[in-house]
Amino acid sequence: MKKIGVALLGLGVVGGGTYKILTEKREYIRQNDGVDIEVRCVVEKNLERCKELGVDPSIVTTDIERVVSDPGISVVAEFFGGIEPAKSFLIKALEAGKSIVTANKEMFSKSWPELERAAEKGGGGLYFEASCAGGIPIIRALTEGMQGNCVTSLKGIVNGTTNYILSRMSDEGVDYGDCLRDAQALGYAEANPTADVDGFDAMYKNSILSSLAYKKRVPIEKIYREGISSVAVEDINYGKELGYTLKLLAISKNRDGKIEARVHPAFLPSGHPLSSVSGSFNAVYVHGDNVDDIMLYGRGAGALPTGSAIVSDIVFAAGRDAHRRFPWELEEKVNDDDFASDFSSRYYIRLGVSDEEGTLSKIAGVFGRAGISLATVVQKEAATKEVPVIFITHETKESVVRKALAKIEQLSGVERIAALIRVEE
Repeated sequence: MKKIGVALLGLGVVGGGTYKILTEKREYIRQNDGVDIEVRCVVEKNLERCKELGVDPSIVTTDIERVVSDPGISVVAEFFGGIEPAKSFLIKALEAGKSIVTANKEMFSKSWPELERAAEKGGGGLYFEASCAGGIPIIRALTEGMQGNCVTSLKGIVNGTTNYILSRMSDEGVDYGDCLRDAQALGYAEANPTADVDGFDAMYKNSILSSLAYKKRVPIEKIYREGISSVAVEDINYGKELGYTLKLLAISKNRDGKIEARVHPAFLPSGHPLSSVSGSFNAVYVHGDNVDDIMLYGRGAGALPTGSAIVSDIVFAAGRDAHRRFPWELEEKVNDDDFASDFSSRYYIRLGVSDEEGTLSKIAGVFGRAGISLATVVQKEAATKEVPVIFITHETKESVVRKALAKIEQLSGVERIAALIRVEE
C-alpha cells in the first residue's frame, strides 16, 4: 500500500477540521483508496490548539524548513490565509517537489502563474478544490468532468456571508445594516466584512472558476465588482413583486470568444434553481454546449465541509504519479482581446420622480433614443412627494444604460437614480 506523508500549515478552523477528518478517516481511506495518509508535520505556534486537537507534540513545529527538507512529506496543505507568508512557503514546498493543497482563494487567484511555474519546476501538483465553494466539488467538475464541453456561461452564489444577508433581507424585511451585525454575531462575517460584502471574495473565486471554465487566465483586474452595501429592502421587495429574487452572483460568459466576468447583485427569476439557495449555502450553475445546464449545491464554508474538499485533494494528489498542469497559467500577461470591454444584461432601474405631468414621457424618450427597449414600467404609490418608478429593460449594453441614466438624471422632474440592478435569466 502506498504511504503518503502530509504536512498541515496552520490548525485554524479549516486546518483543524482537516486534521480531524484525516485522523478519523485514515482507515476508511486506506480501505477505499488504497493509500495510507499520515500527518507527519504540523506548522502551528498555538500549542493549546494542537493539544485541543490531540496532535502529537513531536510533529508540531514553527519551522517551514522542516517541511521542505523532509523527504517523507509529499503533500503540503496550507491554512494560513492571506498572501504572505503563505505564498513564499508554498513556492518553497513546490520547488522542493511537494504537491500543495490550498483553500486560499485570494493568494491563489493573484499568484497562480508563480505557483504553476514552481509546480512545474519541482514536479509536484497544485490542488485547490476548497478555494471556491467550500465542500462543493466544483473544481473537479470543471477539470475532470466536462472535457466534452465548451463552457459558455457560469453563475455562482459563492459567498455565504452575502447570501445569508440577502436571504434575511428578502425573507424577513430586515435592513442591510441589521443583517450584517447579526452575521458578525453568528460568525458568518468578520469584524471587517469588506472582503465579503464588497464582493472581493466572490471576485477571487470568479477568477479561478472562469479561468478553468474557459481555459484561459481570467485575472481579477478583468472582473467587474460591485458589493451589496447599497442594496435596499424596498428593491428586494419590488423585485419579488415582479417575480425576481436578489442574489450576489459571480457571473462569467464566453460570447463569441470574448469573456465577460463580473460580480454584483443581480435579480434572478424566482423559479431559477439559484433563487432557492438560501442562508450560508453556495451553488454554482454551469452551462456546457453538450451537457446543457448543471448545478452543484452545498455548504460553502465551515471546518468540516471545507476540510472535506481539502482531504479530497490530498487523496487525489496522493494517488497521482503525474500531476495535472494548466499551461495557460504559466504566463503573467493576458491578451486583452480575449475580454469584452463592455457587457450586456437586462436592468432593473428605480427612479425617484416628482409627480409632474410629462415626466414619464421624457424618461421614455431618453431610453428610446438610446435604443433601450423597455419590458416593464411600474409606477408605485408613494407616501411622499417622490414617486418610485420602476423600469425593467430588455438586454442592452452596460455603457448604453449608464449614458442614458446620466441624461435622465438631468431631466426636470427626476429627483434621483435610486437603484440600478442587473437582471439575469
